[in-house]
Amino acid sequence: MKEFIGRYIKTIDRFIIRKYLGTFVFTLGIFVVVTVVFDISEHLDNFLKNHSSLDEIIFKYYAGFIPFYINLLSPLINFLAVIFFTAKMANQTEIVPILSGKASFNRFLRPYFVCATLIFIVSLFANVYLIPYTNNLKISFENSHQFNGDDPTKSEVHIQLDKHTFVYVESFDNSIHTGYKFIMEKFNGDTLREKLLANSIVYDSLKRVWTLKGYTIKYVNGLKEKWVDSTNRSKDTVLDMRPVDFIHYDNVYTAMSTKDLNRNIVKEKVRGTGALKEMLYEKYRRFIYPLSSYVLTLIGVSMSSRKVRGGIGLPLGIGIFLCFAYIVIDRFALVFAVKGSMAPFLAVCMPNGIFGLVGLYLLAKAPK
Repeated sequence: MKEFIGRYIKTIDRFIIRKYLGTFVFTLGIFVVVTVVFDISEHLDNFLKNHSSLDEIIFKYYAGFIPFYINLLSPLINFLAVIFFTAKMANQTEIVPILSGKASFNRFLRPYFVCATLIFIVSLFANVYLIPYTNNLKISFENSHQFNGDDPTKSEVHIQLDKHTFVYVESFDNSIHTGYKFIMEKFNGDTLREKLLANSIVYDSLKRVWTLKGYTIKYVNGLKEKWVDSTNRSKDTVLDMRPVDFIHYDNVYTAMSTKDLNRNIVKEKVRGTGALKEMLYEKYRRFIYPLSSYVLTLIGVSMSSRKVRGGIGLPLGIGIFLCFAYIVIDRFALVFAVKGSMAPFLAVCMPNGIFGLVGLYLLAKAPK
C-alpha cells in the first residue's frame, strides 16, 4: 500500500490533498458552529416551553441536526473550499510552475478528484445508512415537541389496500387514533361486491386491529342487494393500514431507512395516496446527490486556477453565487418532481446535469 501511494501520490499531490481536506474540514466546522448557534437562538423558546432535558436536546435533536446539515452543506462547502485555496495558489503563482513542468491539467486534477472521491464515499454511506437514522432522531424530537405547529393529520384520505379493496376516511384524530366517516369498498374487477360504512374506526395498538363502530354493510350480487345493519354494534377487523398512513410530517421519508423506503414504495404503488413521487425522489437523491462532490470540484478547479486581477475575491464571489444557484435548482427539481410532471429520477439528476455541463465548459477554457 505504501509503495502504491508513493508511486501514484507525489509530493505535489500530497500538498494539494492537505490543503484541500484541511480547508474543507475547517470551513465545514465553522459553518456547522454558526448553524447550531442560529438554531439554538431560534428554538430556545421551544426547548424551554416543552421542558426539554439537556440529554434530549444534545443526543436526540442535535445528534440528528448536525449530521443532516453536514451532509447537506458538504458539497457546497467543498466547492467554496476548492475555490478558496485554488484561487490562492493561482494568486501566489503556484499553479503556473506545475503546468509549466510538463504536467497536464488533467494530471493537475488528480489530487482534487482523490479528495472528491473520499468525500463522495463518506457522503454516499451517510445518505444511505447514517442520515436516515439521525433524521429519525431529529424528526421524532421535532414532532413530539411541536416544532412545526401545524396539524399533521390528513383529511379525506383515499387508500387502496389491495387490488380489490379501497377505503376512505373523511377525517382522522391522531391523539385517539380514530377516523370518522369510514367507507370500505370491495370490487371484483369493475363490479362492486361489498360496501361497508362506519361512523368511526378506532385503532387498537396492542391488538393491532381496527374497531368499526356503528357500521352497515351492503352486499351486491348482480341485481340483488343485501343490507346488514349494525349501527348499534362494533366489530374488530384487521386492515393493512396504520394511523401513520393518515399523518404527514415534513421530511418524513428522509427518516426512513433505505430498506423501509423501498418497502413503502412497493406498498404506495398499490395504495396510490399521492406520495410515490416524493418517495422515489428521496430514494434516488440518496445515491445521486453525493456525485455533486465531483461536479462542484471540477467547476471550482477550472474556474479558480487562472490568476486574475484583484486576487481571490472575484472567484470566491462567483463561487458563492453558483452555490445559491445550485440550491435554487435543487429546490426547483424537488417541486418539479413532487408537484409537476417531471420524472423523479430526471429531477434528481437535473442539478448535477446542468452543473456538469458548466464544469465541462470551464474545463475546456481552463489554463493548460
